[in-house]
Amino acid sequence: MNTTTSPSGAEGTRDARALVRQVVAAIDALARLPHTLIALLARFSMAAVFWNSGQTKIEGLAINIVTGEFTLGWPRLADSAVALFRDEYRLPFIPPEFAAPMTALAEHLLPMLMLVGLGTRFAALALLGMTLVIQLFVYPGAYATHGTWAAVLLYLMARGPGAASLDHALATWARRCPSRRSR
Repeated sequence: MNTTTSPSGAEGTRDARALVRQVVAAIDALARLPHTLIALLARFSMAAVFWNSGQTKIEGLAINIVTGEFTLGWPRLADSAVALFRDEYRLPFIPPEFAAPMTALAEHLLPMLMLVGLGTRFAALALLGMTLVIQLFVYPGAYATHGTWAAVLLYLMARGPGAASLDHALATWARRCPSRRSR
């Protein structure tokens, strides 16, 4: 007769249930990740993607906080930008001479707004539109990358920029200001 003790079937089932409860509790703890932190990371990441793209279209101004590159000056459209839109991007219905400067402007202005969290939902919507254009007309094979961008931008549109934003500060200020109608 074996004298070693082994858990009975009931004890083994209880142990397995306890382990499952612990795993579920650990997974549920992820739901407590602060929206503000997720939104800040999303805003920074999407701003970096489009800002860096915009930097390839201009000369005279280079700002990259990650690499530490800073060349301050008056930005101007790079000579290669129009050629890029004429030869590689080839957007339908939009002349390259118009698309290049408008894209360079949007790829700088919208990321700045997103980074500070001002008009975040609008900026995310505009960048989502740019993402769709890129996906449909420029790089249709890059759907995995563009799908990721779209998911992040849709998250920001749906949930907002979080508390670490000018949008939040302005909304808080507006709620605290007395209304002129109440006078």
